[in-house]
Amino acid sequence: MSTATPPPDNGMTAHVSPQDTAPDDRFRTHTGLAKLIRRPELASLLGFLAILALFMAVAPAFRSFEAMATILYASSTLGIVALAVGLLMIGGEFDLSSGVAVTTAALAATMLNYNLHLNSWVGAGLALLISLGIGALNGILVSRTGIDSFLITLAAFLMLQGLNLAVTKLVTGQVATPTIADMEGFPSARTFFAGSFHIGNVRISVTVIWWLLFVAMASFILFRTKYGNWITAVGGDEESARAVGVPVRRVKVALFMTVGFAAWFVGMHTLFAFDSIQAGQGVGNEFLYIIAAVIGGCAMKGGRGTAVGTMIGALIFGMTNQGIVYAGWNPDWFKFFLGAMLLFAVFTNTSFANITKRR
Repeated sequence: MSTATPPPDNGMTAHVSPQDTAPDDRFRTHTGLAKLIRRPELASLLGFLAILALFMAVAPAFRSFEAMATILYASSTLGIVALAVGLLMIGGEFDLSSGVAVTTAALAATMLNYNLHLNSWVGAGLALLISLGIGALNGILVSRTGIDSFLITLAAFLMLQGLNLAVTKLVTGQVATPTIADMEGFPSARTFFAGSFHIGNVRISVTVIWWLLFVAMASFILFRTKYGNWITAVGGDEESARAVGVPVRRVKVALFMTVGFAAWFVGMHTLFAFDSIQAGQGVGNEFLYIIAAVIGGCAMKGGRGTAVGTMIGALIFGMTNQGIVYAGWNPDWFKFFLGAMLLFAVFTNTSFANITKRR
């Protein structure tokens, strides 16, 4: 019998039927879906789209460019500190002093400027050192004592709140600081921290640009640098991270100092935008920062979260806060919507995490 001779190898690729590739295609689709579900910011993105659609439908004024600019401004002033708080949460810690720390920075700058007749930039620089010192102290106490950061920063919150009121009354004789608008350097500092620009007829605050820049920097650090891997490792399993050589204490101190920097930056915005600070401001804002981070996908136990997620969480805050006003609803509904969004984000993140584990 003759044996059939196989065709010569001419370098051409053999034909492969669709059935032969189907399993690989299904695997790639399955893998892509699993990666999407695992994204920490997925729940916040779904919530963002739902709230956007709601207020677009019920509040015609919400659809204007001016309304969007107002939402972006409200979101940016919250989002800058929420971003730093989110990074700290990814690292496995909390900071309950961040709200009053914003006021502490602003009070320090304005009282130093006014009483020592300093250039506004010098006062802002000294306030930065104070803010970084507060963050470093929180980080050192947490990392060296082993006491839960909730308790350490709760103590810092109470002490700063007391200092804000007591020192302001002692120095100024009242609970509000005097104007520093006539101080040297004030105009340029106002432009830097609280300026604005126009796109057409719409006024955009410079804080929006700073916020987007900080989010981009944080995203790069988290996903493109060794330090970003350290943050996630420390939050995911501190002992394992230490065992492989991660400088856990140094990472935690740096994260607390990042919160201090963010609090200082927003404090400077508040000071140079309004020129006077009430000593009791900021109380309660720490919860808004944490809520924005959690809505954005940051895990309460650490090890999970993104900078973009915290940005979406802050946008949800801004949309809800302003959307209720534009819709003409009772503003008391704001806290209800914020709580409902928080609950939705927690349940959705937990559900998606369980799905991916089963897969």
